[in-house]
Amino acid sequence: MLTAITRQVSPSINHCELTFHAKTPIDLTKAIRQHEAYEECLRQLGLRVISLPPEPDLPDAVFVEDAAIVVDEVAVIPIMGAASRRPETKSLAGTLSAYRQLHFMQPPATLDGGDVMRIGRRLFVGASSRTNAEGIAQLRAFLSPFDYEVIAVDVRLCLHLKSGCSYIGRDSILVNREMIDVTRLAEFELIDVPASEPNASNALMIEDVVIVPLAFPQTIALLEARGFIVKAIDVSEFQKAEGGVTCKSIIFNMECAADA
Repeated sequence: MLTAITRQVSPSINHCELTFHAKTPIDLTKAIRQHEAYEECLRQLGLRVISLPPEPDLPDAVFVEDAAIVVDEVAVIPIMGAASRRPETKSLAGTLSAYRQLHFMQPPATLDGGDVMRIGRRLFVGASSRTNAEGIAQLRAFLSPFDYEVIAVDVRLCLHLKSGCSYIGRDSILVNREMIDVTRLAEFELIDVPASEPNASNALMIEDVVIVPLAFPQTIALLEARGFIVKAIDVSEFQKAEGGVTCKSIIFNMECAADA
């Protein structure tokens, strides 16, 4: 059974880290409603949702994807790129320990889960302002015994790799080529987001459904015209925090044992 770990919105979300976006006030009440709708969307798609309590002193903690990398056999707990976010991993690691054996990165590695795009046994990892070469090397060392390949991809002009591209199934990647170096992705069909929607390249695939922010109607129309099943949801408050639809959940297969 597919399972999603989420975390409720921190009341301090307005103090979130920002790198590429200007600060815009976030409506906490609206953000909470949007997050509840996001969790309900996952449930409707058949996922079991484990919703963790908020972290009042950790503004970015709702973005759980950044705090762990989970594959079928193990989970890797990174040292996150922003020092203010590193305490987020503590309680999340405690939750994940019930489902996966844990490996912990060591300094000087830094890595955010938002920089990791998994396609089968390959993990494309963004070399970004949050993820360094040592972080990529340690992730490769942890996962290579399980026959995963870790491939570095240069990121520019966006926070994470999955800010600039997302795997949406059918050997296709939704992408903004201005944000990432697509050289390592050449074997896939690259679907370019409309120029008028440069931030639309973060999408979440659940089985055969692609979840896309409601704010990007042209991208939604583009994908539907290509035969994709699209579910549009409102994440406008989280977009103000440089978030999207992938970063608010960690999705994994519950059937894989913790001692795999």
